Amino acid sequence: MTKVQQESDADEIDLSQLVHTIWRGKFLVAGCGLIALIFGLFSALSTPPTYQADALLQLEERSGQLALPSAMQDLMDNSPQSATEMEVLRSRMVLGQVVADLNLDWRVAPAKAPIIGEILARYSLPVPDIGFLSAYARVGESLTLGLLSVPPRWINEEIALRVTEDGYRLTLPDGQELSGTVGEMVTLEAESFAINVDTLNAPVGRAFTLVQVDELSAITDIRSMVSVSERGRGSGILEVRLSGGNRLENVRVLNALMQSYVQQNIARSAAEAQSSLDFIYGQLPQAENTLREAEAALNDYRQRQVAIDLTFETQNILTQINAVETQLTELQRQEDEISLRYTSSHPVYAQLLEDRSRLESRLEELRGQAGDLPETQREILNLTRNVELAQRIYTELLTRRQEVEVLRASTVGNVRVVDSAAASRFPIAPRKSLILALSLVLGLASGVGVVLVRSWMHKGVQDASDIEALGLPVFATINYSPKADTHNKRRETHDILALTDPTDLSVESYRSLRTSLHFGMLDAESRSLAITSTHPGAGKSFSSVNLAVTAAQAGQRICLIDSDLRRGHLRRFFGVARNHPGLADYLAGSADLEACLVSTNVENLYFMPTGMYPPNPSELLMRAEFTNLVAALDEHFDLSILDCPPILAVTDPVIISRAVGTTILVARHNETPPGEIEAAIKNFDAASAKLNGAILNGFDPKKAKAGYGYGYGYGYGYRYKYEQRED
Repeated sequence: MTKVQQESDADEIDLSQLVHTIWRGKFLVAGCGLIALIFGLFSALSTPPTYQADALLQLEERSGQLALPSAMQDLMDNSPQSATEMEVLRSRMVLGQVVADLNLDWRVAPAKAPIIGEILARYSLPVPDIGFLSAYARVGESLTLGLLSVPPRWINEEIALRVTEDGYRLTLPDGQELSGTVGEMVTLEAESFAINVDTLNAPVGRAFTLVQVDELSAITDIRSMVSVSERGRGSGILEVRLSGGNRLENVRVLNALMQSYVQQNIARSAAEAQSSLDFIYGQLPQAENTLREAEAALNDYRQRQVAIDLTFETQNILTQINAVETQLTELQRQEDEISLRYTSSHPVYAQLLEDRSRLESRLEELRGQAGDLPETQREILNLTRNVELAQRIYTELLTRRQEVEVLRASTVGNVRVVDSAAASRFPIAPRKSLILALSLVLGLASGVGVVLVRSWMHKGVQDASDIEALGLPVFATINYSPKADTHNKRRETHDILALTDPTDLSVESYRSLRTSLHFGMLDAESRSLAITSTHPGAGKSFSSVNLAVTAAQAGQRICLIDSDLRRGHLRRFFGVARNHPGLADYLAGSADLEACLVSTNVENLYFMPTGMYPPNPSELLMRAEFTNLVAALDEHFDLSILDCPPILAVTDPVIISRAVGTTILVARHNETPPGEIEAAIKNFDAASAKLNGAILNGFDPKKAKAGYGYGYGYGYGYRYKYEQRED
């Protein structure tokens, strides 16, 4: 397989391994989900509920309200203007009236406890009503105002109110204090201040905040709560919704809003009729004067010419001229309508033009006949036409005045309330089920993310080739055994797997390691082996004990030494007392070798504990006594195994490695990062010591995929903390 193919395989995502990683971190994922669920529940409970009230309005055509003559239609707009009316409905003119009618510029807010204030005010919790907690609101408490009037400089300023045994006590913005009783007005004439608390349902000690906000702010707040939309395009049906924290208050405010809007609509329609009426009244005197002047001119001419009436011929011509002019006026109106639908070449339009041409020709003919009349009759004809025209205008204005007066008297506007305000018993927010579901999903997703990031950051070696690529030969690969993870560090005694289950695969791996070391240490200067690791939990102590047992079972004389003078605990595998002399006592000169060695229940296996933890372990190991000890053990044993502390934690393994024949590093599959192994090699090289090889411990074939790392969830600190303690 080429290098490119290997990199490609390493970049592929194995879903089964991904699922396995998440499953191994299931408790962390579940914990994150639970924490997020708790926060979501707290958020849902501490968020004030929001209720919504709604109502329906219908915008009607103005002509649909009265059976008016066609002459009145020009005064009215017959199409509903939905977009315009929606803006009018949310205007300051309408909302300002609602604020004034319901005193919505008065704000009463109870004092609420920090963090849990909303929950405490909505639910009956077993919280004692003592001390500073007595000021915070509880379930069912309320305060209503009948009057609040403050000077201009106190607008938007808070007034503190605290319930007392006799009523309440006010703290004004300037620091003055006043006492009052429920139902009685409290005034401060010097400041133009007045207040009247109508009802007060709260025990002694409760605190409230009173504010009179400016009108614009109150209108803006109401506008933010109101939304208007049209049900169906061009339907003229408006749905008005108002959202707020008090269900009954929402209904009250929305009904007041509807009433204010309807009233202004009626007032607007009446204003339009009044405007038309004012125009008619302004034209009537002029039309009457014109009529009187035309009549006077006719009478004067008759008296001067001694002519009383028109002749039959002249009257006939006048009648025909009036009829033709009336027909021409009607044709002109029809042409205005037809021109919007047809072109001039359309038959209907052509017929109308033909009729108009015929009437115009007839009118010219009649006017020609009138011109042939005697001068007296012709003048009387003209004056009579002027009188009739003035009479017709005056009569139409009188008729229009009566119609507009009827319209003004019966104005109801073009808005009708279809459904009055109503609100559901259930809030529209917060949606608790949705909040909890999203919180759980986000929590689980966060947990999965933490597991995957941790797995990626703690990517350990996958197989022996990863270690060999760093320059260390691998003596053996120890298979993972679930029984190896059953030790409880608090137990005084530990089981040895090679004795309790000699057929386990990991034990067989130690037998293979025993053979590899036998041949690998043939050229070593000493028959002593130091075993270390980069971090705690890699399995170096487990490896040291089981390797010592399997080697002893092969007939070799073995000495196992616990050389971790800081936190060594190998004595628990053999039931040795904490105060038994050991390596530290031997190096300090307080005990000889025979006193430090312990004969175990495994034939050919001897054990040397740490002894009492010394305050200077590194200095003891640097003494010549340690080198002499290794030499003395070579004379009596076939193999000496020294269990050392982690190399990245302390320098003790480097000191020990200079005295022993072979040093090997235990790396745990999927846990020990390659970077730690490189750091360990550098530590040995810096001290001119040699790291001879490594052991890959805890190898699990199920997780042995190149390019993937799976965290065991082990928790260790890179700062290897030792404790000076007594058992």
